[in-house]
Amino acid sequence: MPNASTPADGAAHLPRRIEIWLPILIVVIDQITKAMIRAKLPLYASRTIIPGFMDFTHVPNSGIAYGFLQGVDFPFKTVIIAMIAATAMISVGIYAAGLARHKVIARIGLALIIGGAAGNLIDRVIAGSVVDFVDVYWRTWHFWVFNIADSAISVGVAAMIVDMLGVSTHVSKAA
Repeated sequence: MPNASTPADGAAHLPRRIEIWLPILIVVIDQITKAMIRAKLPLYASRTIIPGFMDFTHVPNSGIAYGFLQGVDFPFKTVIIAMIAATAMISVGIYAAGLARHKVIARIGLALIIGGAAGNLIDRVIAGSVVDFVDVYWRTWHFWVFNIADSAISVGVAAMIVDMLGVSTHVSKAA
């Protein structure tokens, strides 16, 4: 039976400062994979990874999530998108800092979102666009091309939804 210093939901087993280390890990992996794509794959070129399912295709994305606003040009677009991304990332960080220690799923989700947002923000600030390269498809249907940062954000949002739905609180706590 857990005591007051050992939460029943496993928070005691969560590595300390995951809110710092997980985003850093995501940024490092994201930036390494993007550098490899820039170095090894010419712009708009593709390399098959899993035949009939996934290619690496080097695509710049000057828009936001899933290429939204990609084809739209307006004054200071890069600066405005970077400022919105930075503001959102800071807001998520502030929210995460106030989150209770026992909210493990939410804390991991927010850490993934922050890491993904930071990875893409680095690209926007340095190059004015994000390197996307994971091209998943089935026959002639292609999902949007994405990257590691986008994946982290998507998984983080899914974790937040799971937390909001209270899935972890409905798990049996029988010993």
